[in-house]
Amino acid sequence: MANVIEIAGLPPERIVFSPSPLAELGAALHALAEPGHHPGLHAWVTATTACLKPELADRLHEADFLWRSTRSDLLLPATPGATLAEDLDALDRIEDEAFVAAAFEISCSASYTRCTPSPLVDAEQRARTREQAAARGPRQAAFVDRMLEDPEGLRVWLRRLFEDCEQAFFGDTWQRVRVQLAADARHKAELLRHKGLAGALAATSAALSLDEENGRILVDKLAAGHTTASGEGITFIPTAFGWPHLLVVHAPGWRPVVQYPVASPELPAPAAARLVQARLEALAHPMRMRLCRSMARGAHTTGELAEAYGISAPEVSRHVAVLKKAGLVRARRRGRYVLHELDLSVVTRLGSDFLESVLR
Repeated sequence: MANVIEIAGLPPERIVFSPSPLAELGAALHALAEPGHHPGLHAWVTATTACLKPELADRLHEADFLWRSTRSDLLLPATPGATLAEDLDALDRIEDEAFVAAAFEISCSASYTRCTPSPLVDAEQRARTREQAAARGPRQAAFVDRMLEDPEGLRVWLRRLFEDCEQAFFGDTWQRVRVQLAADARHKAELLRHKGLAGALAATSAALSLDEENGRILVDKLAAGHTTASGEGITFIPTAFGWPHLLVVHAPGWRPVVQYPVASPELPAPAAARLVQARLEALAHPMRMRLCRSMARGAHTTGELAEAYGISAPEVSRHVAVLKKAGLVRARRRGRYVLHELDLSVVTRLGSDFLESVLR
């Protein structure tokens, strides 16, 4: 389970760490739309929402499919600008067909990893896009119809929406976080120069790793994808609003972009998605659940557990071995006896680990 970014032969100068005002605005809008994903931003979300004028809030709701369940690639620029205006100028230079196709990457769409024609020029794709939008409510359906019928007008409307967000709340927010993001990007660039890509990735996110033998970056996510950065390069964008999300642009024809949350002491280290899956599978067996009940209350030997549940000692050993391999049970020796107990701290983290994995 990973996104794979091919980097064979990629020179270091094409690996860019840079903040982006548009990407940070997209992250902030997502936090406003899905505050449950970001409990650490509760105070900011509450204060910002309270200050939004109803007219602006309505317009944000109209377009929020661009950033609610996932983030449109349009909001993750491959070449970030110094200001929101610069990022929006670059957005304006994208051709209508590519812009509309990217805008309509509806959540959970299987077509993201395939080259599909733009709904502006392909009747079948246009019908499919309208069907997906209709399933998500009349407001999104109306927005999609407007963009299909008048893409230029909708793009002007969308730019004005982002500019109004900057005036209403994001300008102050960006001034507060941009120094931190710029400092983080400089630090990662220094690590890239002095410790190589492996060192820079390790400092960026525990979900990022370098497969040097095969010349690729691995992104630990439940959703699999594959792209190449060997030609255009790759951009890493820090965000103060992103955790627990780690976003990867890997659509065909787009330069890979990774938006990563800036680390801070209150953020727990993410568990690998594969480990979370292994722990959930280990607990799915009813007998292992019953054994955990006893081991949660105290340390027990294999013989004690076998007697308590009326099964053989080898069967208990097999179940305990599965739980130990998943990191849920720890063992300690007392004389000739081995006592097994549930690691309560790991089990306590399992819910948040699972949530972090599926939101990553």
